[in-house]
Formats: sequence, C-alpha cells, structure tokens
Amino acid sequence: MLLSKDPLLRNGHLLAVSSLASAGLGAVFWVLATHWYDDEIVGVSYSVLSMMLLLAGVGQLNLNDFLVRFVPSAGHHTRRLILTCYAVSAGVSAVAAFGFLLLVPMVAPELDFLLTPVIGACFVVTTAGYAVFVMQDGALTAVRRPGWVVAENLLFACVKIGLLGLGAVLALRSGILSSWAGALAVSLLVTNFVLLRRAVPQHVRGATVAERPKGVLGYASADYFGSLFRMAAYTLVPLIVLDQLGAEQSAYFSLAWIVGYVLYLVARNLGSSLLVEAARSPGRLVEHALKVLRHTTLLLGSAVVLVVALAPQILSLFGAEYAEHGTTLLRLLALSSLPNILVSIAIDSSRARRRLRWAVGLQVAMCVLVLGLTRLLLPVMGITGAGVAWLATMCLLAAPLLIWRTRWLTAVPGRSS
Repeated sequence: MLLSKDPLLRNGHLLAVSSLASAGLGAVFWVLATHWYDDEIVGVSYSVLSMMLLLAGVGQLNLNDFLVRFVPSAGHHTRRLILTCYAVSAGVSAVAAFGFLLLVPMVAPELDFLLTPVIGACFVVTTAGYAVFVMQDGALTAVRRPGWVVAENLLFACVKIGLLGLGAVLALRSGILSSWAGALAVSLLVTNFVLLRRAVPQHVRGATVAERPKGVLGYASADYFGSLFRMAAYTLVPLIVLDQLGAEQSAYFSLAWIVGYVLYLVARNLGSSLLVEAARSPGRLVEHALKVLRHTTLLLGSAVVLVVALAPQILSLFGAEYAEHGTTLLRLLALSSLPNILVSIAIDSSRARRRLRWAVGLQVAMCVLVLGLTRLLLPVMGITGAGVAWLATMCLLAAPLLIWRTRWLTAVPGRSS
C-alpha cells in the first residue's frame, strides 16, 4: 500500500496497515493456537476474550473516539485530557469485569474457571488494561502518530505469539489467555512511554490552538450510548454462537470472523483519520468524507474480491475443518464490509459535526438487526446464518444513507472545539 502525501489518506493508510499487520499476525496466532490447543479450548478462550473486549469497550466509555475528536485542538490540555480518560476508563472497566464475574454462574456457566481468585483478578486487571490499550491508539492517532500505532500493535502481536508458544510448551490450558495478558502489559509500558514523554510534548509545542473542549459531557454521553450498541453487535455474536451451537462451532465462527472483521477495521481506521482532519479543518468535512468514501471503496473492493475467491485457502491455514465449515460465512462477511463503508463514514461524519443523532441511530439499528437476525438464522443455517445477518443488516442500513445522503453529509457549522 503506497502512502499518500495527503495527511488524511496517509494517516488512514498507516492505521489500515496497523490493522492488516495485526490481523496477519493475529491469524498466525490463531493458526498456532488451533494446532497447539484443543478446539474446545480455542472456542472457550475466544469467548472469554470476546467478553473481555466487550467489557473493556463498555468501560472505556468510547473515550478512544473522544480523544480522536478533541485532542487535535486541545493544545496544552492534551496530557491531562489523555490521563483523565485513562483513569476513568480503567476504573469503569474493572468494575464492569468484576460485575460480570458475579454473573458468570447465571449467564455463562461454561466460563466458571474464571471464578478462581487468581484467574478472576487477572481477568479484571486485563480488562482494565485493554481499555487503556484501545485508547492509546486513539491518542496516538489524534497527535498524528499513526506510525506508532503500527509499532505498538506489532509489539503486542509478536509478544503474544511468543507467550502462546511458552504456554503450549508448559501445557497450560490458560495459555491463550495468559499470552494476551502478558503482551498487553508489555505494550502498555512501551507505548505510553513514547506517547507521554515524546509524542504529546511535540504535539503541544506544534499546536496553533489550545482550546479546552466545551460541551463534551453531552457529546461523550451520546456517543458512548451509541457505541455500546456497535460494540455489542461485534462482540455478542460469538457468545450467541457458543450458546446455541456449542464450543466447536464457536471456534469455526470465531476464526472466520477474525479474518472478515479486518475489512471492517479498514473503514474504521480511515474514519478515524477523517475525524482528526475534520477537527483541524472543519470546513473541509464534506470534501474529506467524499475522498475517504471513494478511496475506501476502491481499496476494499479489491480486497473483498480476493477474500471471496480465496476464502477456502485462507481458512485452511487454521485446519481443513475450518475451511469446510466457515468458507461461506467468511465470504458473506467480506461482502458485508462494502455497504459498511457508507455506514462507517456516516457515523464519523456525524461525530465530526457534533450532531450525533445519525451516529446513535445507526449503531442502535445495527445492533438490533445483527443480533436479532443471528438468533433467528443460527438454528436454521448454522454459523452461515451469522454471515447472512451481517450482510442483510449492512445493506438495510446503507440503502437509506445513500438515498438521503444530503441529510448527514453536510459541512461543520462554524469552528468546533
């Protein structure tokens, strides 16, 4: 992927490279996991990680996107803004994780191994740490350091693979989960040293404005409310599959979802770059949004063709049974990423304008449709039903956005803080 000279596309490209590199190494991680650990351990471990991601997403209060939106114009308030968001999100995520452990006997008895004191404490701490891990990506993006987003995700992925191998050698049933926790600790230490000691001071010195963000409580509350539904759509489907179809089918679903979700991340990454540039140049929002729409469609169009054509070969890396059960699912997920481009840009444009009605409505509708259709179709179609649910949902959301695009694709009204 060639890097553009335009900051909008260059930063988006680097964020996309980060996602692709993370996905590639993540695929290697899960290939090794499926060869070194039983399918049941893989399925249960992925479900635990999905729940950890959901709880961290709930706990970080969508402050990742908040930092992307407001840090570019925060000036000397930047460090305090970042550290405040870290503290709030880590605390809330820890409380959410502890609350989940109390509910495990009722809502997820197959995860009762989390209730031992040591493992339970690790689950809570790791969930809080992952919330900070997500936000440091947003902070680095906001100060125009996407190259370090690439570096930190590579560090996380490589350490994770190394610890996975160590867990397999030691025959640890918790090897998959332990590798995530250890890699997370390393990444947090290294990345925040770079962010807070180097990137933030340089950002402050180069700032042309130093505005204390105003009216952010209402913005953050509405944006967080909408983001909860988007996160639920992404993270609850694996638990629905585990509950209705069992651990083995959950493993087949999870590996196809990991590959297909990368295509969603490309659109999300370019949307983050759109937010940063809109904060710096509000009057160019429509121009930037259309540029991102065209560019992302061309970029993902080629990728989708490749994934649809090579889906069996991609999944066979995890084992022949993954290709047998997950090929159609992966193809449907890849196709659904195309209408998702329009949905993603509409959400980020609404955030840039600080008019969140469209963003909240789209994310609520996404959650309701995906989870409802998944529950309806899984008993009939197996894990393929989840792919049909995602494709149908994205098409149903994208169609009205295309028809009424002038209602959400408008310029920022004046200078926003």
